[in-house]
Amino acid sequence: MAHAPTSRLRADLGRWISLGVFTIVGVTALVTSPYWLPHLRALLATSAKKEPHEDEHAHGGSENSIQISPQASATIDLRQGKVRLSDFERSIAIPGLIVERAGRSRITITAPLTGVVTRIYPVEGATVTAGDPLFEMRLTHEELVQAQAELLKIAEEVDFFAQEVERLTAATQGGAIAGKQLLERKHDLEKQGALLQAQRQALVLHGLSVAQVDAILKTRVLLGNLVVRAPQDDEMVREASTHALLQVQTISVSLGQHVETGAPLATLTDHAQLSIQGDAFEQDAKLIADAAREGRAITANLEVQGREQEEITGLKIQRAANRIDEVTRSLHFYVPLTNELVRDTGNVDPFRFTDWKYKPGQRITLHVPVEVWRNKIVLPVGAVATEGIESYVFRVNGDHFERQPVHVEHRDWQSVVIANDGSLFVGETIAMSGAQQLQLALKNKSGGAVDPHAGHNH
Repeated sequence: MAHAPTSRLRADLGRWISLGVFTIVGVTALVTSPYWLPHLRALLATSAKKEPHEDEHAHGGSENSIQISPQASATIDLRQGKVRLSDFERSIAIPGLIVERAGRSRITITAPLTGVVTRIYPVEGATVTAGDPLFEMRLTHEELVQAQAELLKIAEEVDFFAQEVERLTAATQGGAIAGKQLLERKHDLEKQGALLQAQRQALVLHGLSVAQVDAILKTRVLLGNLVVRAPQDDEMVREASTHALLQVQTISVSLGQHVETGAPLATLTDHAQLSIQGDAFEQDAKLIADAAREGRAITANLEVQGREQEEITGLKIQRAANRIDEVTRSLHFYVPLTNELVRDTGNVDPFRFTDWKYKPGQRITLHVPVEVWRNKIVLPVGAVATEGIESYVFRVNGDHFERQPVHVEHRDWQSVVIANDGSLFVGETIAMSGAQQLQLALKNKSGGAVDPHAGHNH
């Protein structure tokens, strides 16, 4: 019986010691929890993710990898390619406008003589060629009528003196008359011939053509009507093209209208050759001058339909303005643009109509190269996806595409320059298009926004 109190004392002491140990361990765990608790949580989270997907790629989690069907690949036109180093020509984008060539694209047809418009051959918008009739006029200019009458009078006198010289020549050879009279008639003939030539030039200056003057002398009938034709010898027409297609932009008169000499009748346009007017910033003036001097090839982008772009290559700067625009503070420069005929109805109908591909007033973007970067990773814009401030490419891993963050050094309308910092390696295969669609699909797969810092470096 003496041992019972001792046993109870030992039991109580053991319980107090156990309680003290658990208390010390608990306090220690509580104090050190900021150090070990995050690691425990990360370990539990990783285990939870890996358990149902033990067959995932060893260094790519499902949140950064996606598999798409062949049908989806065809839908987004997904293309693959290998990462390579190449030279990149950096360019600046400059807004431009398609314009007519000053002094070349427009011809104003004026009334060569005073008269009444009796016929108008074309309609506005129709196409004519050099020499085609445009207007017919009944001449009413009194001075012109008198000049024609004087021409016929002089022509009759020339014919008379010519006959006299012929008659006197025969008589002189027979000894019937002295040679002095023949010499006088020859002098009169030369005098009238000079007057006839002067009168011919006067009529040409009045607006008649040489052919019309010759017709008056041949028929001995005054010209009462005049046909105004599209120019045939104009320098602009010779420069335009072999066919010199001219569109009737405006008709400025109506039937029966009386017009004075020099009054505008119509305006014709030649759009076979146009210009692109670029508006560069003042600080880019030297870059434009360098590009023009070195003959660098310029690329232009024209918006065709919606966001679709048409690319025009092989353009060159022809000239730059010698002054800065006072209002916009921009420098104008000009690039020649050869137009393309897209429609021609021909001469089947009474009127011929044509349509040109490029039209004055269309807005265009010029890309002027300014420098070359050597040995860079250059990808097409479709190979790089963006999400906020992050940029990604997608590696090809079997039938999966794995997202990889990259550092973009430069981006333009066509290419993206990626920093060669180890995120990508030369020779590995990536998606060269459809990156933005892959990013959206990956985001939808995860059920929300993806971690912008997810991914890994090889």
